[in-house]
Amino acid sequence: MASSIDTDLLAGGGRSRRIQQTGTVVPTLWGLDVAQSNIYGAGESQFCTYVHGKGRGMNELSNDVWTAASMYYMQGETMDAIASHLGTSRSTVSRLLKQARQSGVVRITLSEPTGLRNGLDSTLTRMFGVNTTVVPVKSGTTEIHRLDQVARIAGQMVTDMIEDNSAIGVAWGTTLDAVTHYVVPKDVKGVRVVQMNGSANPASSGIPYVGSILSRMAAAFGGEVIHFPVPTFFDNATTKAAMWQERSVQAVLKAHRELDLAVFGVGALDSPVPSHVYSAGYITDEEKANLMRSGVVGDVNTVFLKADGAYDVEFNKRATGLAPFQLQRIPRRLCVVAGRAKAVGLLAALRARVATDLVVDDATARAVLDLM
Repeated sequence: MASSIDTDLLAGGGRSRRIQQTGTVVPTLWGLDVAQSNIYGAGESQFCTYVHGKGRGMNELSNDVWTAASMYYMQGETMDAIASHLGTSRSTVSRLLKQARQSGVVRITLSEPTGLRNGLDSTLTRMFGVNTTVVPVKSGTTEIHRLDQVARIAGQMVTDMIEDNSAIGVAWGTTLDAVTHYVVPKDVKGVRVVQMNGSANPASSGIPYVGSILSRMAAAFGGEVIHFPVPTFFDNATTKAAMWQERSVQAVLKAHRELDLAVFGVGALDSPVPSHVYSAGYITDEEKANLMRSGVVGDVNTVFLKADGAYDVEFNKRATGLAPFQLQRIPRRLCVVAGRAKAVGLLAALRARVATDLVVDDATARAVLDLM
């Protein structure tokens, strides 16, 4: 497919930077011991605050990232030439370029020629009124790799949708866990990341898992996290109704009503990459069997859907996630799906009109159309 590539180098080599404490946990880079911290520069990305160096300072490493990115993407130099210039190895240059992409120093966008969209994406867009991005994934790949490829594209799209003072609703799950690893940092102000469904279950608070997803999203935009400290499913609907009257819960429900963007996946009752809600003790085997007997084919935001997009399911009276009619009030709603096992659930979600934007792999997109 023909396309033009626009590469933006967002950070400047040699510019002064200040180090500020943050709660972001960053993996070890380039063989260095990295602690929790952040580098800030005007318009720059964020990655780490404190490095136990092994002969090199953080500023020097940051400059190397900039130099490698500039020489490779803007000047067309080979990695061997860059390695010679920096006095390092080709493998180190490869890692520098990877860090440049992950941290937002380099952002690559594809400009699709007018009239090119005439395949799976345009068909889904026409049928369901949803802006669709179909991710081509090589045949014969693993489901984990398929999810990873879709998450990379979705992470970039999330970044493109964020502006100053954006309120982002996040529905936790396996897919969003993957997406937040690929959200590209962006210099914006006043961003809020709001948990859209409760995370507690009888065996766990869910906080470590869900908290890590929300924190990664917030860290990319220097935002704050608003948690939703309730169970994913109450034991009975009357308890939920009473809890919804509490002022602390009312504050989060108000934040839900003020969302600008919602990001979520589609859960499948059976999938090679298990949906977290079905694999981590949130529902029992008996409850799952009952859901299947009632016609449930999947869930969005831990609200269960039938094949026709209906959600008149008794279990949903106990659910804490936003229902389709509530999601529809949010201006932008990005649905991210990977894996043919989710095709039936995705079709139900499209019929429920929960999304304005969709990122899906090509095999799953074809599987959805085959179900029509």
